[in-house]
Formats: sequence, C-alpha cells, structure tokens
Amino acid sequence: MTLLLQGLVLGVLTGGLYALLASGLSLYFGVMRVVMVAHPAFLFLAAYLTYTLHTTFGLDPLLTIPFTVPVFFVLGVLVQRLLIARLAADQVQMMSVLLTFGLALAIEGLLGVIYTGSYKSVTVGYDTRSLTLGSVSLPYDKIIAFGVAGLTLGVLFGVLVKSRFGQALRATIQHREAARLVGIRTDRVTGYGFGVGLATAAVGGGVLALITPFFPASHWAWIGKLMAIIVVGGLGSVAGAALAAVLLGVVEGLVLVTVDATWATLMFYAFLFVTLLMRPQGFFGGRLAHRF
Repeated sequence: MTLLLQGLVLGVLTGGLYALLASGLSLYFGVMRVVMVAHPAFLFLAAYLTYTLHTTFGLDPLLTIPFTVPVFFVLGVLVQRLLIARLAADQVQMMSVLLTFGLALAIEGLLGVIYTGSYKSVTVGYDTRSLTLGSVSLPYDKIIAFGVAGLTLGVLFGVLVKSRFGQALRATIQHREAARLVGIRTDRVTGYGFGVGLATAAVGGGVLALITPFFPASHWAWIGKLMAIIVVGGLGSVAGAALAAVLLGVVEGLVLVTVDATWATLMFYAFLFVTLLMRPQGFFGGRLAHRF
C-alpha cells in the first residue's frame, strides 16, 4: 500500500507537468490544425536559455520564467506569421509536420553548435531535498514543478474562458469562417494563439531544466509522449489534454514503483492504445472538442 500511495502521488505530480508540456500542442492543433513536431525542441531551447541565465547571472530557474515567456511569445507569433501562415490552407496538417520537423532539426543543430552535445543541468539547493508525509516522500522539485504547472494552466484557462482574446480564440477554433464573419480578425488571433502556445513552452522549459538533465537531442524522447497525451485528451482540447496527462502520469507512476521503468513506459502506451480503442476521438473529442 505504501508503494501504491507513493506511485499515485508521484504520478499525479508528474501528470501535472505533462499537462503543462502538452498544453501548447493542444492550442496549435485547436487553432490552426498544426501538428507542431517542434514543440519539444522549443521546450529544450527554453531549458538551455534557463541554464544560460542561471550560470551567467545566478538566477533560480523559476525566476528566469518572467524573462523567457515574453521572448517565446514573440517568437511564436513570428514563427506563425513567417512560416506557418505560408502553408496552403488545404495542406496545413500534412505540411506542418514536415515544416516543424525541419524546424526541430534546426533548433537541435543550433543548440549543438552553441552548447555542444554534452548533458547540461541546473543545480539548486532544493533539487535533492524531499518532503515526507507519513510514509510518502515528495521531492521538492516535483512539488514545485506541479505548482508551476497548476498555476500556468490556471492562468491559461482563465485567459481562454474569461478574456475577450480567449473568446475570440475559442470562436476561431469552433468555426474560423463564422468567426471572421462576426468581425474577429482570425489571422491576428491565430498568431497570438501560437505565441501563447510557445509561451507555455517557455514555462515548461524552465521547469524541465530544474528537474532533469538535457542535451540538444532530448526533445525526441518527448514528442511521442506529448502527442499521445493530446490524442487521448481529444485533439484541440486543453482540458482533455490535462485530464489525459494526469491519468497517464498516474499509470506510469504506479507501474514505476511496483514493477520498473521499462514497464512504466510500456504501460503508458498500452493505456493509450486501450483508451483509443474504447473512444477513438479521445476524452474531449467530437462534440466536446470546443470545451477547453
């Protein structure tokens, strides 16, 4: 029972991080039907910027987030307007895979030239400490990562549900042509939506730098997992991705503490397979897709 409780808690903490990392992918597909293969590469680009700010100025990884988020928002708007917007509307899904795959390779190559191929890590005073509650041990870095993920997703949901921009974004997702007819500038909304997606990558990269070592090709280990999360959640649904991330994190955590890491990875994708057999459109797919 102690192992199961430990695995459950760690799974929830890990699932919160997964939800943050996958939220940008859901936005890209929901707004523009773009399959953003380069999203994990941007996550680790943010991790390397966090590493640079930490080693150069001594900033805590969490304190670098206010600096990287605006940069990545602007970068996201530029990527959408200079690259994604040039794709033909009827081929955007297929061509976006090729375009963003090339973008991921370019980012990986740039990081390799600047930082070499060796592993980098950010060391802080609390990254090896843990909080003990009864028989359950909670690493401080995972608690902090979960807190940052929860706060970021809360702000994101608030923006999507309460703000005028969020309403325009949801209208664009539900029906682009109808949104344009009622006066929404869908091209501008699309660019800002892409910027918000990359802003979440800036936060995710800062958290990743805190909890795991990384090197320029680290992003390839994440693309399959993050794509699995947004497929299970329902393509285009941020809420569905969050639910799927927590469930998949719990499955992975329980198997990790009761069996081993290899089986944890296998069960992650086994859960994906079984879920899609039962509900091919994902948790929030089909008629629920517009519900963030």
